[in-house]
Amino acid sequence: MPRVLLLHALVGTGHKRAAEALAIAFAQRQPGEVRVEDVLDHTSRLFREAYARSYLELTDRAPLLWGYFYTQTNADPNVAEFTNNIRKVVENVGTNDLKKLLTAFQPEIIMCTHFLPMELLVRYKRKARLSQPVYCVITDHAAHTFWTYTEIDGYFVPDEQTRDQLVVRGVSAGQISVTGIPVDPVATKTKDAAAIRAQHGLNADGPLLILFGGGLDDDQVRVIVQGLLARPLAGTLVVVAGRNATLVESLADFSSSATLHLRVYGLIDFVDDLIAISSLIITKAGGLIISEALARGVPLVVFNPIPGQEEWNADYVVSSGAGVQLRIADSVPATVVRLLNAPQMMAEMRACAQATGRPRAALDIAEQVLHDYTARRHR
Repeated sequence: MPRVLLLHALVGTGHKRAAEALAIAFAQRQPGEVRVEDVLDHTSRLFREAYARSYLELTDRAPLLWGYFYTQTNADPNVAEFTNNIRKVVENVGTNDLKKLLTAFQPEIIMCTHFLPMELLVRYKRKARLSQPVYCVITDHAAHTFWTYTEIDGYFVPDEQTRDQLVVRGVSAGQISVTGIPVDPVATKTKDAAAIRAQHGLNADGPLLILFGGGLDDDQVRVIVQGLLARPLAGTLVVVAGRNATLVESLADFSSSATLHLRVYGLIDFVDDLIAISSLIITKAGGLIISEALARGVPLVVFNPIPGQEEWNADYVVSSGAGVQLRIADSVPATVVRLLNAPQMMAEMRACAQATGRPRAALDIAEQVLHDYTARRHR
């Protein structure tokens, strides 16, 4: 198997999870040397901290400003060119260590799940410093201009709309494959719901609701949890806070109601177990978490998407019929009750989720890349 380098940028967790899913898929197809690397680990400390912090601060503290920036750089060529020139100057100063990684590992295939490493590699290609094929995996349901480079050897995109956006911007349709967003191939395996509930100490009966709250506002999560506990719901509510230890602490004063059992987790390694047995998922509109839910055929309540790529993701869920979108925390509990009390509607949403989900996306991508590699070697 060829040496495969999977590059992401740890700006949020979705891009990394996509790269890790691809690594698993490659390992299942052909044993070999596959490396997952955060491109920011191969930049200067100043660049790394500024890059990650600027995005997280904007989306957390000034989402409307982020949305304006996202829209303007995507729609106005002059603005896009201006910001691109600024990024070039900054990146040329702060990203030289990436060349050392390429020299040391000597990858035969390079794949990017974030546009930053893709931008850098395209510049190397233009200067004839890189001959290896470079593939791009888009992890949201939209192709911003940041993703658009005709020098990329192949694009893997989540849906036809994203493909069409790239084509309009000059990317050849022959370079683009509609595969879905890569999720851990474990999503292709059926799991025993009763065994999972017993293993994790969850109630054996009733619906299982999951609230992925790590990327949401803590106060809004409290409103949602309090509202759900106050309603006549019978079942289990699982809140997954991820790395957000503050959220775990803020929920410590909540306890199960007479009918709704409450469990709060921090960072866990059994997310797929929970998704596989869940009845309904409440979450932000991240491309990966949405894809993981759809891959398991689970309906979604997408809450308060930030302007930009999350709005595209939320629109995709709603337009596919697999979920609903809400922006007010107080409206979530009532909507959840309404959905759970409408079995026909839930069945239709689950059917739409199953039809939309792409549990084999990572495997399909790995197979195509390896096929291209073999064909290239025999030319």
